[in-house]
Amino acid sequence: MRMAFEVLDEHEQGELVRKWLHTNAMSIAIGIVVGLLLIFGYQQWKARELRTLSEAALQYSAFTEAVDAKRPDDAARIAETLRKDYAKTAFATLTALRQAAVQVEKGDLAAASADLDWASQSAGNDAMKSLIALRQARVSLAKGDAEVALGKLDQVAKADFPAQASELRGDALAKLGRNDDARLAYAEALTHLDEQSPERAYVEMKQGSLPVAVEQKKS
Repeated sequence: MRMAFEVLDEHEQGELVRKWLHTNAMSIAIGIVVGLLLIFGYQQWKARELRTLSEAALQYSAFTEAVDAKRPDDAARIAETLRKDYAKTAFATLTALRQAAVQVEKGDLAAASADLDWASQSAGNDAMKSLIALRQARVSLAKGDAEVALGKLDQVAKADFPAQASELRGDALAKLGRNDDARLAYAEALTHLDEQSPERAYVEMKQGSLPVAVEQKKS
């Protein structure tokens, strides 16, 4: 009796499955089609992403070649293409950074700031954002905007470029006459520099050249 009951139960279950399949055949078919379309769409998206990156890489290579060859018109044209058609790629951000460096060399700090602002808005990862903020701080300080420079340095992650950020913070604080704070910033920079590093002697020179407070002189 137990075996007959089990067979009957299996038969009933089979009938239920067949009825469910018959009732939901259309939904199942649609689900399969949608699943296949999603897989196909994802593959197409990945292929398009790879194609875009490859094209952007070629454009960036052409841009750097034009910059190195001193062809500013060609470099500007290619840079515009990268910003317009490949803005979401790292190559567009790197292009803006290189343009900013060129503008600094020319002494056009306003143009350099504009390039760095664009790079900051398009940067896709935290390390890149820290690098851009560091360069923005350097340009701001060169323009005489020490307070703005300090604000930009606050956007640099502590783990990113600690020596450069601390040194630049010391420069900004010294510019503002906050010599004790600047001395501490330079000391922080030194903790991140090797004993044999050429930059270390330069930071030590900056630190040593800071005026000593009157109270300290008397003591």
